[in-house]
Amino acid sequence: MGFEENKVDQCIYQKVCGCKFIFLVLYMDNILLASNNIDLLIKTKRSLFSYFNMKDLGKAYFFLGIEIYKDKERKLLGLSQKSYI
Repeated sequence: MGFEENKVDQCIYQKVCGCKFIFLVLYMDNILLASNNIDLLIKTKRSLFSYFNMKDLGKAYFFLGIEIYKDKERKLLGLSQKSYI
Protein backbone atom coordinates (compact mmCIF):
# COMPACT_ATOMS: atom_id res chain seq x y z
CA MET A 1 0.00 0.00 0.00
CA GLY A 2 3.03 2.26 0.10
CA PHE A 3 3.06 3.32 3.76
CA GLU A 4 6.32 3.94 5.60
CA GLU A 5 6.70 3.18 9.30
CA ASN A 6 7.41 6.18 11.51
CA LYS A 7 10.96 6.08 12.87
CA VAL A 8 9.88 7.21 16.35
CA ASP A 9 6.59 5.35 16.83
CA GLN A 10 6.00 1.95 15.25
CA CYS A 11 2.21 2.41 15.42
CA ILE A 12 2.23 5.37 13.03
CA TYR A 13 2.60 5.02 9.28
CA GLN A 14 2.69 7.71 6.63
CA LYS A 15 2.36 7.89 2.87
CA VAL A 16 3.30 10.97 0.86
CA CYS A 17 2.32 11.47 -2.79
CA GLY A 18 3.63 14.87 -3.89
CA CYS A 19 1.75 17.42 -1.79
CA LYS A 20 -0.83 14.84 -0.64
CA PHE A 21 -0.29 12.86 2.55
CA ILE A 22 -2.08 10.34 4.72
CA PHE A 23 -1.30 9.07 8.21
CA LEU A 24 -2.40 5.72 9.57
CA VAL A 25 -2.36 5.39 13.36
CA LEU A 26 -2.71 1.83 14.57
CA TYR A 27 -3.47 0.73 18.14
CA MET A 28 -4.60 -2.83 18.88
CA ASP A 29 -7.69 -3.22 16.66
CA ASN A 30 -8.23 0.51 16.07
CA ILE A 31 -7.10 2.49 13.03
CA LEU A 32 -7.25 6.26 12.65
CA LEU A 33 -6.70 7.75 9.19
CA ALA A 34 -5.89 11.42 8.63
CA SER A 35 -5.23 13.01 5.26
CA ASN A 36 -5.16 16.37 3.53
CA ASN A 37 -6.80 14.82 0.45
CA ILE A 38 -10.25 13.20 0.46
CA ASP A 39 -9.56 11.11 -2.67
CA LEU A 40 -6.42 9.62 -1.12
CA LEU A 41 -8.38 8.90 2.06
CA ILE A 42 -11.18 7.12 0.17
CA LYS A 43 -8.70 5.12 -1.93
CA THR A 44 -6.82 4.04 1.20
CA LYS A 45 -10.02 3.01 2.98
CA ARG A 46 -11.13 0.94 -0.03
CA SER A 47 -7.76 -0.78 -0.11
CA LEU A 48 -7.88 -1.55 3.63
CA PHE A 49 -11.42 -2.93 3.28
CA SER A 50 -10.19 -5.30 0.56
CA TYR A 51 -7.56 -6.74 2.93
CA PHE A 52 -9.38 -6.70 6.28
CA ASN A 53 -12.85 -7.16 7.71
CA MET A 54 -13.42 -3.61 8.94
CA LYS A 55 -16.13 -1.16 9.97
CA ASP A 56 -15.96 2.55 9.12
CA LEU A 57 -17.07 4.51 12.19
CA GLY A 58 -17.05 7.84 10.34
CA LYS A 59 -15.46 11.06 11.44
CA ALA A 60 -13.34 10.71 14.57
CA TYR A 61 -14.13 12.86 17.60
CA PHE A 62 -12.26 10.74 20.18
CA PHE A 63 -9.39 8.28 19.75
CA LEU A 64 -7.72 6.52 22.68
CA GLY A 65 -9.04 9.12 25.13
CA ILE A 66 -7.91 12.07 23.02
CA GLU A 67 -10.49 14.56 21.81
CA ILE A 68 -10.11 15.62 18.17
CA TYR A 69 -11.63 18.96 17.24
CA LYS A 70 -11.75 21.05 14.10
CA ASP A 71 -12.49 24.76 13.67
CA LYS A 72 -13.20 25.30 9.96
CA GLU A 73 -13.40 29.09 10.24
CA ARG A 74 -9.91 29.35 11.75
CA LYS A 75 -8.61 26.37 9.72
CA LEU A 76 -7.55 24.70 12.95
CA LEU A 77 -7.27 21.03 13.86
CA GLY A 78 -6.49 20.22 17.47
CA LEU A 79 -6.10 17.48 20.03
CA SER A 80 -7.07 17.71 23.70
CA GLN A 81 -6.78 15.56 26.80
CA LYS A 82 -8.73 17.97 29.02
CA SER A 83 -10.81 15.06 30.38
CA TYR A 84 -7.64 13.89 32.19
CA ILE A 85 -7.09 17.25 33.92
